[in-house]
Amino acid sequence: MKKRWNFWDILLYVMYAFIGIGVLIGLFIALRVYVVDQFVIPTDSMRPTLIPGDYVIVNKLIAGARIYDRLDFGEGDRLECHRTKGLRKVEHNDIVIFNFPINRRKYKMEFKINYVYAKRCIGLPGDTVRIRNGYFRNSNYDGVLGVEEEQRRLSETPDSLIADNVLHAFPFDFRHYGWTVKEFGPLYVPRAGGQVMLDTVNFQLYRLVIEYETGEKLRVDAQRRLTLGGKPIDSYTFQGDYYFFCGDQVLNSNDSRYWGFVPEEFIVGVVTRITYSRDRESGEFRWDRLLKSLKK
Repeated sequence: MKKRWNFWDILLYVMYAFIGIGVLIGLFIALRVYVVDQFVIPTDSMRPTLIPGDYVIVNKLIAGARIYDRLDFGEGDRLECHRTKGLRKVEHNDIVIFNFPINRRKYKMEFKINYVYAKRCIGLPGDTVRIRNGYFRNSNYDGVLGVEEEQRRLSETPDSLIADNVLHAFPFDFRHYGWTVKEFGPLYVPRAGGQVMLDTVNFQLYRLVIEYETGEKLRVDAQRRLTLGGKPIDSYTFQGDYYFFCGDQVLNSNDSRYWGFVPEEFIVGVVTRITYSRDRESGEFRWDRLLKSLKK
């Protein structure tokens, strides 16, 4: 004899269905927040390692997942979050997804939740980074940083063939520094507790970081004194850790060589694998990149 469905039976099954869907949605959100996420690569700045149309897995367990202390991010607000304990710290040559740190219009460091970059870690907190004849150098790392073949191509390209907006680098002070993508640094990467001596020239290297941490303006006053919030300053102790990230295609990458440091709290996670890849123009599936590991 067939069971006769009444209103309460139907209502009960509908409730179970909604609860099941809610649990699945909750698990999906928790997975993306705490464990892994997926991003698509839009540009060729990380070529040949990553190319446009690559969909990559970002492991959040490595550096630890970010837990936001609040979600109402207003323009110019400082990111308030804490990070769960990770498996390890970010290391040299890791490919990292991070929130782009600079408001170009206001020339200040600020957080944008949906604006992310993928770059390679060239400098860790406390490192001193340099570029010599186009090659990355680091005071605490003797191995190759990035893709040596691309750096060789930069080294062999005459300056006259490189556009000015590509050649000239942070802090864009031609009188005192004149740094380029071929000859850059030495530049100390800030770490929590690290101290730098400041003057009316080198403050440009750390101005955005100091203003981000303090909320005060770092300026040279009419008496040619360096001031923070109107008070004289000749040294500064950093509150947080920062990183120096660059693209593998060094002649076509908007990275730390042009705008400086990335705060630790802006790091989303470490890229570990390409899930799949599709040509963005033809739609062709790139089978040779399916589940490709990105081991260092």
